[in-house]
Amino acid sequence: MNTRTFRALLALAGLLPLSHSALAAEAFDNCTGFIDSIPTNISSQGTWCLRKDLSTAMTSGDAIAVNTANVTIDCNGYKIGGLAAGDGTQAVGINVLDKPNAVVRNCNIRGFLIGAKVGEGAPLVEDNRFEGNTSIGIQVSGAGGVVRRNLVLSTGGSTQTGDVLGIETSLDTDVIDNTIDTVAPRAGSNGSGFGIRANGATGASITGNRIRNVLSDGSGESHGIAGEDISRLIVTDNQVIGVGDGIAISCDDTASTAKDNTIAAFATGLSGCDDDGGNVLGN
Repeated sequence: MNTRTFRALLALAGLLPLSHSALAAEAFDNCTGFIDSIPTNISSQGTWCLRKDLSTAMTSGDAIAVNTANVTIDCNGYKIGGLAAGDGTQAVGINVLDKPNAVVRNCNIRGFLIGAKVGEGAPLVEDNRFEGNTSIGIQVSGAGGVVRRNLVLSTGGSTQTGDVLGIETSLDTDVIDNTIDTVAPRAGSNGSGFGIRANGATGASITGNRIRNVLSDGSGESHGIAGEDISRLIVTDNQVIGVGDGIAISCDDTASTAKDNTIAAFATGLSGCDDDGGNVLGN
């Protein structure tokens, strides 16, 4: 039996893995249309997919702008790259322009001022990789929002802003099971670094995240997780590792609760939060 015949029999028996093209075809089954170049504007509802890596040297504007409700951007693991614009970029990778029910998933977004900026009701940002964005990895503003299972790496360096944030949310957005590694303001900026910052909400949750290497510059401060202008924030089961200074977890009031977090290498472990037990503070 020759090799070709043997492989054909295995394929018929379902014992060979699908080819890349077959897997891609399956991934594209639910696509309304495709994004094959950037910058682009999405003005029709549905699931819009990438089927190849895309890059741009644009220094302002949005690589992908979403101008209507009920849109999913599914990158299928492909890249949206803006590194060519440099540290002075003011461009945004994906910008959902205050439209509800937006989803951003399976994207690899690099080199923008803000990787993804998603607003309005019930946004979902999941299963993405954000790397080398210069000011904010993920920014979500929308009641009922969820940010989960994202990898946010090497955020910082912007010449346009001082503070640098891995993930920033406002309103009642839950931040679940993300990894944030290295948040670093530019030297000379006096900027603060935030792994996760939650703003202006009542009842949000930050749960099961891993945060490390959050830095500050000059008079700035480093914060692993910070709740600002927010009440009844629940911070649970996070691992927060610092570099010897700053605050691991801070809250605006004791109506916000910290429970079962593991903290290491911060000058201050908990600030302003109600310590509900199980928090482990190491060196």
